[in-house]
Amino acid sequence: TSKLARTSADPRLSARKSTKERAKPRVAAVLLEAERMIVEGGVSSFSIPLLAERLGFPRATIYKFFPTPYAVFNELALREVSGLEAHLLEVMQHVASEAPWTTALEVMVNAAAAYYGRHPVACALLLGGPVTDGSYHALELSITRLGKLARRALELRGLRLPRTTVDIGALTIECGTSSFRLSYFLHGRITPAYRRAAIDAMSAYIERSLGLKR
Repeated sequence: TSKLARTSADPRLSARKSTKERAKPRVAAVLLEAERMIVEGGVSSFSIPLLAERLGFPRATIYKFFPTPYAVFNELALREVSGLEAHLLEVMQHVASEAPWTTALEVMVNAAAAYYGRHPVACALLLGGPVTDGSYHALELSITRLGKLARRALELRGLRLPRTTVDIGALTIECGTSSFRLSYFLHGRITPAYRRAAIDAMSAYIERSLGLKR
């Protein structure tokens, strides 16, 4: 069971896992078609009866693993969170440790924006406003874990974020994510101007937290 699934007391909001190998292709098909539906018409247009019709599956087959539409959304949100984290980890491995922290920050923000640009479902579920408590937890879980990644990247460049009652690493990521959210709300995508705004906001917060001067 995932950490996100355990955050919700309502089992209808989480996908039911199957240990049977023959069920996995059908679950994968359900999630793939659900992604297509969200891309085509947004979250509000999604329904399990319509999904079943498009796939030619009995509704009961889908309800067996996804009792509500929110269970589908939460499973997709979890996958996008994991995909974003993996992408950023891969990108950061190729940034030289001697590169300035500002360079590392720009690389991280540009990589995150590129990921969202290639994954409209991530935009819809993570930036478009949490659909359920589960998708909210998915986003906050991502911000917390990416905050730790940002902390490590800065420490490699000689900058140690102080350990305080405030999670500076997570708040740094939140500054950038807020810029992404607003851009998606206003423009349906992350524009270059809002990507730059994310970099500026994160840089300013780090400089203020560490007492740095330009």
